[in-house]
Amino acid sequence: MLTAKQKELVKATVPILREHGFALTSHFYKRMFSHNPDLKNTFNMGNQQSGKQQTALAMAVLAYAENIDDPSVLAAAVTKIGHKHVSLDIRPEQYAIVGRNLLASISEVLGEGATPELIEAWGVAYKQLANLMIGLESNLYRDAVAKDGGWTGWRPFMVKQRVKESEEITSFYLHPVDGGKVADFLPGQYISVRLFLPEMKLFQPRQYSLSNAPNGAFYRISVKKETGAHIRPDGMISNRLHDFVQEGDIIEVAPPAGDFVLDANKNTPVVFISGGVGQTPLISMLESLVNTGHNREIVWIHGSRNKAVHAFHEPVVTLANQNNKLKKHIFYDSHHEPLPVEGYYTGVVDLNVLQDKAILPDADYYICGPAPFIRKQYHDLTALGVPKTLIHYEEFGPAMLTLN
Repeated sequence: MLTAKQKELVKATVPILREHGFALTSHFYKRMFSHNPDLKNTFNMGNQQSGKQQTALAMAVLAYAENIDDPSVLAAAVTKIGHKHVSLDIRPEQYAIVGRNLLASISEVLGEGATPELIEAWGVAYKQLANLMIGLESNLYRDAVAKDGGWTGWRPFMVKQRVKESEEITSFYLHPVDGGKVADFLPGQYISVRLFLPEMKLFQPRQYSLSNAPNGAFYRISVKKETGAHIRPDGMISNRLHDFVQEGDIIEVAPPAGDFVLDANKNTPVVFISGGVGQTPLISMLESLVNTGHNREIVWIHGSRNKAVHAFHEPVVTLANQNNKLKKHIFYDSHHEPLPVEGYYTGVVDLNVLQDKAILPDADYYICGPAPFIRKQYHDLTALGVPKTLIHYEEFGPAMLTLN
């Protein structure tokens, strides 16, 4: 346990972390990969190149130092990280490697400021956090195995079907090679897939939201192809799925994880707000609500650049025809043909245009899309009087948004 003096030493580093946190975490990752190059197969090297992972870790270390007196206030963030670790098959022994390199990085970056007492305090603080994470993840692993069709680690799945959903998005239907069942999941969760990237000579994992309702037989992921002259590593797995993975091919899959999930126990209205490929976890939620016969009011709000890149348009129309409680509102940045009058709009998603069509009493709001999209919808909802406790959002990649 941390002593009162050790807590004060950790808190004393807060100003340094605020100013130099990114430099510290950048040094840490370089050091760790230099001493443990095998870990490059575990971490998303695209997020390393973009700086997202270093920024996310710097924010997490700062938050931990700021709240060292009561780390329980970080429970939601810790849970989200725990789910991500389980999806990457992170194991307890890897915490020792991280801890050793983190303490060495603090010492090397702070220089003379890294007194033995400070390093000892951070060592105790890290051990406390590691034990918390290991305990949380142990429970998640146990729950994953306990499910019918459950497993931990990497399991081979076959791509039995590829379906082009739009000019950019293709769905992959994944069935276990062993012919067994697949574990049920909570609508909104994701799986990790792992492929070998010849360009990097590494295995690389990526998380993709499950875009179908639970069915016990297969998983579906719907992946956007990245375009441009210079594809960064974080788009390489998506593009490899599009360009090289065909029906009959086998990929490795980790069990479902994630805490951005539909609360199916409520009977109050639910509003889904998505941008681009951000609709994938929300499609799973929507299908689940309609398939299980929930009698909730549902509002589906989605924005795409244009109709050509708009995936799942027809399936949502079909669901709306099946359920008169479901109302849809579609926004296109631009369009080259006349739009139906009812429920279609020109421009970006704007809740102020919809007003009472979107803002319903006691509704829960689920938002997913690029970070700027989430931020805009969140602020618009709060400005329209929606309590923050009823707004739920998922940011693809390392968690960097702190809106709640």
